[in-house]
Amino acid sequence: MSDRPLLLVSNDDGIDAPGNIALREALATFGDVYTVAPQTEQSAKSHSITLHHPLRFNEISERVWAVDGTPADCVYVAFFLKDLLPRRPDLVVSGINHGPNLGNDVHYSGTVAAAREGALRGVPSIALSSSSSDMEGAAQYAKRFCKQLLRSTPPKGQAVLLNVNFPHVPPKGVRATRLGLRLYSDDVEVRDDPRGRHYLWIGGPGGARSEPVEGADTEALDEGYISVTPLSIEATQPDHFGVAAYVAGPTEEP
Repeated sequence: MSDRPLLLVSNDDGIDAPGNIALREALATFGDVYTVAPQTEQSAKSHSITLHHPLRFNEISERVWAVDGTPADCVYVAFFLKDLLPRRPDLVVSGINHGPNLGNDVHYSGTVAAAREGALRGVPSIALSSSSSDMEGAAQYAKRFCKQLLRSTPPKGQAVLLNVNFPHVPPKGVRATRLGLRLYSDDVEVRDDPRGRHYLWIGGPGGARSEPVEGADTEALDEGYISVTPLSIEATQPDHFGVAAYVAGPTEEP
């Protein structure tokens, strides 16, 4: 058995996406790369999994499989389909996504969800997204980050989950960041098809804008830096225990 690290790679742009191909090639220089990724683009699928219809999967080439499901499906299948992987992966790597996943994007992102699924299974995981079309350059940084993550000694508890974003310009450096606030011109547009039936487009005509947050991933990218943000899979909000206790307490009649 190989003594190289076993790296499970996925994404949400699809198995043939340039960012995923560049990532696989870069990681293969130091690890045994197994890719299980969506057959087609699955952007903004968040952490959904498929329960009510069968999933089909095809072996595209050696150690590369395509699944007609979501990014979370792909990582789930890789962990639990017998004999797909020779052993438990040492690292789950998702990306490289075409376009950033900053701030509250992480709640919608399939790229982040694939990495989060790995962390839920107790494996260190990293999501990678780029504002630049230079996927080969981003992949070289990704290789460095993956090596560093494998060498790290995190505290005991939940597995490390990192969200990495690359700026649209050659990076000035790398910053450890927190999540920022990224806002969109939210809208639902109603249109008519040629038969006069209504259909909807979600999302407004404008792009995203960022609110200024010191030390945030949005700030780092705006200033030309790569952001590395630690995420948590613990969803409890301890600051709201008081509200929860009040709601759970005796009823106060009006």
